[in-house]
Amino acid sequence: MKNLKYAFALSLLSVASQAFAQYEVDALRFSRTQFGGPARTLGIGGANVAVGADLGNLSSNPAGLGLFQRSEFSFTPGTGLGNTESTGLGATTTDSRNSLHVGSLGAAFTNRRPDSDTANPWRAGTFAVGLTRLNDFNTSFRYNGRAEVGSDIFERLSQDRGQTLDDLAFNTYLTDTDSRNRTVISQPFENVGANAGYLNQSETVVTTGSQTQFDFGYGASYHDKLYIGGAIGIVSTRYNSTSTFQANDPDPGTGPGTSFSNLTLRDDLHTQGSGFNARLGVIYRLTDIVRLGAAVHSPTYMRLTESYSSSLQASFNRPVTVDGQQYSSASDQSDLGDFDYTLTTPSRASGGATVLVGKYGFLSGDVEYVDYSQARLSNDNTAEDPNNTGSRYDFGPHNDAIRSLYRSAVNLRVGGEARYDAFRFRLGYARYGDPYQANDFDRTRQYVTGGLGLRQNNFFVDVAGVYNTDKRFYRPYELTNGRGPVISVDANRFTTSVTAGITF
Repeated sequence: MKNLKYAFALSLLSVASQAFAQYEVDALRFSRTQFGGPARTLGIGGANVAVGADLGNLSSNPAGLGLFQRSEFSFTPGTGLGNTESTGLGATTTDSRNSLHVGSLGAAFTNRRPDSDTANPWRAGTFAVGLTRLNDFNTSFRYNGRAEVGSDIFERLSQDRGQTLDDLAFNTYLTDTDSRNRTVISQPFENVGANAGYLNQSETVVTTGSQTQFDFGYGASYHDKLYIGGAIGIVSTRYNSTSTFQANDPDPGTGPGTSFSNLTLRDDLHTQGSGFNARLGVIYRLTDIVRLGAAVHSPTYMRLTESYSSSLQASFNRPVTVDGQQYSSASDQSDLGDFDYTLTTPSRASGGATVLVGKYGFLSGDVEYVDYSQARLSNDNTAEDPNNTGSRYDFGPHNDAIRSLYRSAVNLRVGGEARYDAFRFRLGYARYGDPYQANDFDRTRQYVTGGLGLRQNNFFVDVAGVYNTDKRFYRPYELTNGRGPVISVDANRFTTSVTAGITF
């Protein structure tokens, strides 16, 4: 019988075939955006559907543009500090990743009629352009430990793991026979060693990138009571993932034959693209104290390009003999693969209310509904399947998975601002609902926010902090019977943003 540890080492390589085929995961990743905008919007937890007069309304409710009294320009840089704690394989490991970004940049150009001009009911109009960061993919997590395998693993390895993986394993002498019946050597691995059936394994997964939306919007005021607006958004998406997986034999043994020592598998995935969407909104001043707002966001149609590659390195405690040559180590790298596809994200609907507390500030709350099961994947006009067989890729199973895995969710946002002279004090909270149908654990995202502001003549500066938590499970590989390690990843991130702006 071949070494169980060697068989297990090959089973670990199934991660390569999974990494580039989980398009339903992409659909959720690029659909589950978060609130963004200047520090004022961030400080109140994104609850600005009925607030208005903020460039954050471009990406939430463009009717709020109609409440501007003066033109405005602002710029919002930020920094993110992310931490993860991963638990699995009998160990807990921590990691972190920091990043710099531009959270918001924009200008609003307002044309308001004099109060003495009462002939025209349309009192004001504002055209605005702006850039808003809607998603942050910067994170890093890692795990390590010892994995146990059973005697039936090699039998389960008979499933096709894909030509790319076959080539890598064959060219690094980890297989004696691949799925195309190419032979390296016969039975090179012996079942030796006191720890047969165990391997030390570790993996580090680093992701970078973001989703940014560039908007053109217009909002108008009718009798300073009804505000309506619309916006068109151009979405830019960039997502990079690098996974470095390592496995080694803690006890290679001393018996005859070739002994597996260790392997390193690296997967690189780069996804980028662009898309467009539209928004319509309304705000109604019910009284001088209460405002009601609502907005509808169209689906975002995106065209994405995916590039991927894998590399594998293997080492042996005793050399492998192939065609008369002996090898103590070997490495190979796959060719760069490209694949184009399209994604249509779900539409969104939101409603909100704001209560004004005179000149002392306001309280605001929003409710947003989104059905993640409505996301759809498809080929674009030039796409072919990722295995380069010349036929168009079948997204049917992935769309079926989207419908069965995901569901509708409700996102809640509440916040408020207190005013004292030229100073502003803000607090907020947001809860983004679990998008999964199966609730084995809670995947809800929570955000706690706060901020300060200063208004002085035609200049203003705002500072905001956003702390959010996220939990998920990660499966580096899965065998045909559903077995495989499960890594619990608890992540948190603290983002600090500063907005500087002028009015004119």
